Amino acid sequence: MKKALISVFEKNKKLFNFVHFLYKKGYQIISTGGTFKYLKKNGIINIIDIADFISFSEQLNGRIKTIHPNIYGGILADRSKDNHMKYLISHKIHPIDIVLVNFYPFVEKLSQKNFSIDSLIEFIDIGGPSMLRAAAKNFLYVTPITDNNDYILVKNEIQLYGNTSLKLRKKLAGKVFYITSAYDAAISKAFLIDENFPEYLNFSAYKKKMNLRYGENPHQKAAYYINTIHKGAMQDFHQLNGKKLSFNNLRDMDIAWKVVSQFSEPACCTVKHSTPCGVALGKNIIDAFKKTYESDFISSFGGILAVNRTINIELSKVINRLFLEVILSTNYEIEALNILKRKKNLRIIRIINPISDKLEYLKIDGGILVQEVDSLFSDNYHIVTKKKFSNTEIKSLLFANRVVKYVKSNAIVVAKETQTLGISGGQTNRIWAASQAIQRALEKKNNDNLVLVSDAFFPFRDVVDSAANSGKITAIIQPGGSIRDEESIKACDEYGIAMAFTGNRHFKH
Repeated sequence: MKKALISVFEKNKKLFNFVHFLYKKGYQIISTGGTFKYLKKNGIINIIDIADFISFSEQLNGRIKTIHPNIYGGILADRSKDNHMKYLISHKIHPIDIVLVNFYPFVEKLSQKNFSIDSLIEFIDIGGPSMLRAAAKNFLYVTPITDNNDYILVKNEIQLYGNTSLKLRKKLAGKVFYITSAYDAAISKAFLIDENFPEYLNFSAYKKKMNLRYGENPHQKAAYYINTIHKGAMQDFHQLNGKKLSFNNLRDMDIAWKVVSQFSEPACCTVKHSTPCGVALGKNIIDAFKKTYESDFISSFGGILAVNRTINIELSKVINRLFLEVILSTNYEIEALNILKRKKNLRIIRIINPISDKLEYLKIDGGILVQEVDSLFSDNYHIVTKKKFSNTEIKSLLFANRVVKYVKSNAIVVAKETQTLGISGGQTNRIWAASQAIQRALEKKNNDNLVLVSDAFFPFRDVVDSAANSGKITAIIQPGGSIRDEESIKACDEYGIAMAFTGNRHFKH
């Protein structure tokens, strides 16, 4: 008689139906304590408690239930080898054909706000992963199951052929090893939480959340994976409307939300191609939105919009007059949401979690670059020119300095008060970026008393010259650190422009 070993934490109707199917097909069901009680209570009478199967009771308050030669011998025996089978017979060990196991929910326990280290340790499963690994190793003869979505695959093949195919068993075995790898990675990360750069980097703690509409281009397939341990803004958002998300949507959503999350005041940001094209603060969210849209209404077309306040009816009506791909907010008034949903393709996203990234990863051919997130938000600076900043200039410069770190290098932001008027980045030299940002700012109506912020130092005085030639820029902040800093300082003094150094570069490649 074929045997199926069932030991699960998650006991539900889906499990019972599958086990009942195996029972009806003539499998002898062997089960552990809690699972045994659940199945027997629900009507599977002819079931064997694992303690009776191995003639050995649970040990150490349940820490040892399945760790026994009669279990592992029954799973691991190579049935093509006579000596293996003779060994089983001589030791009265029964071959086990199906191993259905899922683990103690360590990750779920870890996500709870209050837990003790002692209770967390008890959620580290030892027997479950070990049995599954044994079954997966011996997939030539044993069917390993750990995902309840696979019940139907196994059921269909047993129904058709009387047994599972080698192809399916191999697939399920591969699945076991990446699931046990992810489980171990989650435990490792929980214990090494303060070690950002371990000897080995394991991405198994990431689980697929969804297949994406496509990658950077329609011919590229893509998927989105989320961290199973640490929460973040892009991990647990809710899509309330619109088309399926693409690779580019998620990248732009992440940047837009990070920009507005920096500010306690009502803030709005539009992003296009991974770069902010307009950012503004306002006395309310409508004011912030209008200033943002005015910043660069051309680039905003087909972009991503994020606000750090509830979207109300008034704002929803304005948004619906524009073409946007995605909007993000923590909340929507009910009627505002109904208005926005009139555009069936508009992706409406509700953000639940705050920003939490501590590390950034970049794949290169044959390796992965890992770095700490650029989370430096210092408002410290020292003025290096004869002219000092006015209070208005200080407020505007510090605002723009928080925007520039999200613009691709070389990055220049020109702002008036708390509104960007010109943003340029991704240029191969700084003077091009400066010229473009300044030109865009000059195209605006209210373009006097502007400030300029750079993500890195000026290698030459040409940026100051360009700013002065505009006749509109009165103050500059840059990191400093160039061997030609004195030339830039001298140029500012010649033009009567105030300039300060922060000492902190904000490259974003």
